[in-house]
Amino acid sequence: MELTEQFILLQAPNPAAAENGRKLSKKGSFSALSRTADGTLYWAECAGSGKTPYRVSLDWTDPGAPVCRCTCPSRQFPCKHALGLMFEQLEGKDFAAAEIPPELAEKRAKQAARAAKREAEEGRPAKPKKENAAARKKKLARQLEGLDMAEKLVNDLLASGVGALSGGSAQTYDKLAKDLGSSYLTGLQSAFTRIALAVRTAQKTPDRADEACRQALRTLIYLHSAIQKSRAFLQGKLEAENFSAEDTILFETLGGVWKLEELHAIRAFRENARLVQLSFDVSCDEARKEYVERGWWLDLDTGRIDQTLNLRPVRALKYVKGDDSRFGLVEIPVLYTYPGEGNCRIRWEGGASRPLTAEERAALPGLARPNLTAAVKAAKNQLKNTLLPKFLAVLVPVGRLGKVGDAFVLEDPFGDRIVLRDREEDGADHASTGRLALLPGEIPTGSALFGLMYYCEEDRSICLHPYSVVTPDRIIRLQY
Repeated sequence: MELTEQFILLQAPNPAAAENGRKLSKKGSFSALSRTADGTLYWAECAGSGKTPYRVSLDWTDPGAPVCRCTCPSRQFPCKHALGLMFEQLEGKDFAAAEIPPELAEKRAKQAARAAKREAEEGRPAKPKKENAAARKKKLARQLEGLDMAEKLVNDLLASGVGALSGGSAQTYDKLAKDLGSSYLTGLQSAFTRIALAVRTAQKTPDRADEACRQALRTLIYLHSAIQKSRAFLQGKLEAENFSAEDTILFETLGGVWKLEELHAIRAFRENARLVQLSFDVSCDEARKEYVERGWWLDLDTGRIDQTLNLRPVRALKYVKGDDSRFGLVEIPVLYTYPGEGNCRIRWEGGASRPLTAEERAALPGLARPNLTAAVKAAKNQLKNTLLPKFLAVLVPVGRLGKVGDAFVLEDPFGDRIVLRDREEDGADHASTGRLALLPGEIPTGSALFGLMYYCEEDRSICLHPYSVVTPDRIIRLQY
């Protein structure tokens, strides 16, 4: 695989680390540049703040996933020294062929042994760790107690009316959110934190009170449904003494976190997937205090549209590797799919990227829904489920695209129309509909539009928030 600047940036935990690595390379901080004769291992010394230089190396045995090692104390991975060494390679610096240092040879041997073990176990169902039944039973009982506590407040709020929120205390919801965290209900905890944020918004910014109350009402409806369904789910597990993770969205609703071995155990994966990213965006979840980096992916073999989510806590932002826009085709040996409906969360480890062929690119618009009617029907089915997001990512065929009055409108090849409008909940930083006016010329025949289909309260109708235009020869992104 050819080393490129884009590849280096994708390895970096954040843009600052990549830029610092580039600076180290530019100012000549590296010395004793060495490599193996086969070019699979590079190592060097890098001047640091102390007298002793750091020893840094790059193992390219797997070209798509280099193993970076460094003696520096940085908690970032890869560190700026490893990234700087990549830039040294990219610049074509002279690496002298040499024998592998003993400490690197030992680490490399251990790495190879681990890789061989994984290869030998490939295809075998991974066994999740067995959990203590008594501890799990106690946890389920504690969760049920937490649900009772949450239900009482939700019922009181629904009985008194959402308008009472603005006269309430945000601390009340903050305290309940904290108590729910102690009850192992971190999913519901975030929902009450969102209500607390809505209360503060309504009290501090009166002109946004109506918007805040609408958001709080949506959260309360979600909570009411989540509590009812979660209680039945937990009571059933308690009575059956079934303490394992199950193929249900309620596992994450309650705050569960899926591990790959658990997804493997329930057969929530498939092999040899081919994905293309249609769009990428970043948002800040104030309730969870984390940045959400989301990629929307089209499966070339099934036509499914699913999403990757990279969650980066604000407090640990520089230590968690950031995600970014991806272009071309990604070929994935094992693709894991989280339980759910609509646009499921997907995840993988390893995978190779390559440019799309002309034939693959031309086939993308053909993976769109048959027409707007089919897309709207699917969106309505999702909107009815109170536990699912209030939107559905869809790819729809384009007949014509333009303005009717002041509104942008998409007309499919059969003459059905839908209004294109930005979702209020996404915020101004996700506004993209207006960018349609910047498209060069008319949309080619056989194109499609990718976006989020949702219910617009202003219009009282289903609208589409456009993210990308997919033509037979390229993807025009309106977001990132």
